[in-house]
Amino acid sequence: MNLTVYVESLGCSKNLIDAEIMLGILNKYGYKLTTNKNNADAIIVNTCGFIESAKEESINKIIELGQLKQQRLKVLIVSGCLGERYHQELIEELPEVDAVVGTGGYDAILDVIHETLKGNRVVQIGNIDKMFNEDLPRYQTTPSYSTYIKISDGCDNFCTYCIIPKLRGKYRSRRIENIVKEAKELVAKGVKEIILIAQDTARYGIDLYDEYRLPQLLKELNEIDGLEWIRLLYAYPEMISDDLINAMASLDKVCHYLDMPIQHCSDEVLKRMNRRTSKEQLENLINKLRKSIPDMVIRTSLIVGFPGETEEDFLELKNFVEEIKFDKLGVFEYSIEEGTPAAKLPNQVEQKVKEVRRNAIMELQQEISLVKNNNKIGNVVKVLVEENLDDNEYIGRTQGDAPEIDGLVYVQSKEALKEGDLIMVKVTGALEYDLMGEKIDEFGK
Repeated sequence: MNLTVYVESLGCSKNLIDAEIMLGILNKYGYKLTTNKNNADAIIVNTCGFIESAKEESINKIIELGQLKQQRLKVLIVSGCLGERYHQELIEELPEVDAVVGTGGYDAILDVIHETLKGNRVVQIGNIDKMFNEDLPRYQTTPSYSTYIKISDGCDNFCTYCIIPKLRGKYRSRRIENIVKEAKELVAKGVKEIILIAQDTARYGIDLYDEYRLPQLLKELNEIDGLEWIRLLYAYPEMISDDLINAMASLDKVCHYLDMPIQHCSDEVLKRMNRRTSKEQLENLINKLRKSIPDMVIRTSLIVGFPGETEEDFLELKNFVEEIKFDKLGVFEYSIEEGTPAAKLPNQVEQKVKEVRRNAIMELQQEISLVKNNNKIGNVVKVLVEENLDDNEYIGRTQGDAPEIDGLVYVQSKEALKEGDLIMVKVTGALEYDLMGEKIDEFGK
């Protein structure tokens, strides 16, 4: 097959893995893959449909890439969450779209392309509860030294603001042996950092084994020779057990980093969100994490402007952020999503109020982050090298920084370094989110 294919993947890292599987299938069956959209005969836009801003980004990208049909582009396919959610609208309103593939149909990408080449418009949606097919190939698009592993798909949490269960189906864990097998294959290819992802990683295993198995999974991954870092994202606080904390504390390859979305701290707001925690429980958990693992880096995400959020609720959240001092933090303005219970709640908050509240939290977090970074000056940290800026300066990350969402370390080094090198760096300066430092040897020179 001489067709050249370009894939644009938007949204989260979980979506990226679906895109990599489509690329793997196409690569296996002889399609040419390109990173230049202008050279493509077929383009797949793997979309996000989670919140309004993500939907807008996806639609704009579809329209932008659809203009390439005036040149050599033959086929434009929309895949992912937006396709699952709005397949009918996409087909009816965007004539440049030849096919729509939902979240349960990415493994049929070959048949979809074949049909579109015959001049047929295709809609491949549904089957959102399909189990993960372990036999499908995957084409890694992340740097050679770092990648993601999806340990489950779907979600059973049913937060009132979230559409994901309707797009991704029920929670479905992969078997431990299959995850470990994939990890070993990736490490054999040069991967040093594996990032575990799911809609809720802490819930891993409950559907398959009738008990939570994330600690066991971490223990087995920790034994893989050549693997350096195991990073954990998207762990809901109510499922973070003592066993999980102990595993993170005792396993040397598990990063002391936890992405733990709490969304809010007001008990009334949490209740309306259908979150299963309280402010007191969140405080106790964070204190336990920091006591058990003193250098633990905690990232969280918050939603401001949720229906019924009063000024008092917001001030409670702001004071909570100031008191807890999260290491990393992101804030979303609540987005009304049709088909969710929260969209029907009374007392929707005005957009301008949402923006003011988001900016206030982010300004506070910027101050907190700067203080925390300044306190690191003089410390020695391990850094994963990611980019060479010039002969003597490099960019990297510590184990307290996830790729693309957290800070960087700007490193001065007299000797040449390679992407993927793990080096020791003495911190010499700090910005709000980034650090500066100098490479040192094992003797501190």
